[in-house]
Amino acid sequence: MVSGERHRVVLDVGDRLRATASIDRDGSDGPRGRGARGTSGHLPVISRAASLPPTKGYFVNRLWSRVGVRATSVGLLAAGLAGGIYLGQDREVQQQSAEAQAVVQVDVDDMQLLKQRQSAHAAARAWQRQAEGDAAEKAAAAARVAAGRAHKLEKKAIAQKAAEKAAAAKKKSESAGSGSGSGGPVAYNGPIPSSCNEYSGSRAIGCSLMLDAGFKIDQFPCLDKLWKRESGWNYRAENRSSGAYGIPQALPGKKMAAFGDDWETNPATQIKWGLNYIEGRYDSPCGAWSHSESTGWY
Repeated sequence: MVSGERHRVVLDVGDRLRATASIDRDGSDGPRGRGARGTSGHLPVISRAASLPPTKGYFVNRLWSRVGVRATSVGLLAAGLAGGIYLGQDREVQQQSAEAQAVVQVDVDDMQLLKQRQSAHAAARAWQRQAEGDAAEKAAAAARVAAGRAHKLEKKAIAQKAAEKAAAAKKKSESAGSGSGSGGPVAYNGPIPSSCNEYSGSRAIGCSLMLDAGFKIDQFPCLDKLWKRESGWNYRAENRSSGAYGIPQALPGKKMAAFGDDWETNPATQIKWGLNYIEGRYDSPCGAWSHSESTGWY
């Protein structure tokens, strides 16, 4: 478009110059000259050149060309600026998006690491609880074993102490019998009924004398249990703490002298005194045994 306008301007200027040259050659610039030349073929050229001011079309077209170039430049600059702004914004958006993705990835990694640590801690706590439970179970088992051993040792010590005490009591009883000047019990010369044949020693003597005292044979089991508890039917049995002595554990032992001076060594003398005591206090051997069961003594 600019090139075409330039061609038109050049044509207009050429025509105008040719018209001016024709007028100068004729030597006339007035009406006459114009009338004399009016019949020539140059009149249309003069009329065309005179229709525009000098150089007006050229400068107008040139001005519009400059305006168009500047407008185009400004448009291109604005488009480039807009494109740069868009590219900058897009790059900034991309950068922000990349930063956001990096932050999200860091959060995800941190969360995974936290979960791994929590899992590791949970596993460690579970292992610790299991180890503590195993240790507690082992300790409890060891404590039970130790308690069982201690209980066995305690029972053994108690049994040993009881045996030593019984041996000491027997030794003391034998010593007491030796002190009376007798080497053994006084022999019993009385008859032993057939109902007492199942018994022997002091028990057979006791069964026979109980029947002589008027008690029935069904009373002897009570008498047997009573004096087993008191002395074990040992005529030398002595309780050092109380002073009780003999098979019936007379307190004091010298009470039995009412039935014989040999009360320390004669089982029959001790049994006679004991049966007399039971009859006067409890009516029968079973009555004495019942009282001993309820109180621990008779």
